[in-house]
Amino acid sequence: MSGAGDEDKKPIDQTVHINLKVKGQDGNEVFFRIKRSTQLRKLMNAYCERQSVELSSIAFLFDGRRLRGEQTPDELEMEDGDEIDAMLHQTGGGFCNLMGAEIFVWA
Repeated sequence: MSGAGDEDKKPIDQTVHINLKVKGQDGNEVFFRIKRSTQLRKLMNAYCERQSVELSSIAFLFDGRRLRGEQTPDELEMEDGDEIDAMLHQTGGGFCNLMGAEIFVWA
């Protein structure tokens, strides 16, 4: 006879671990399985090592927000199969100085 609480129990493997996908700008995907309580720094370092890039040259984003190494999947409420974007870190850009420029508009 099975107890009523048995239905609510998840296999321990699913509750402790999470599968995450890290997708690079080139479309390359690397899959990781980590504990939900593990700091993401471990995943970030492993990704950079596999891709032969420096950690300081990559920005990791989840839902459009930059990740910090001390954050955990639990803290960010990540779900199994979630995707992290790995973007080459860009310093500067996005500024255009139009002072003194003549602008012509044809109607």
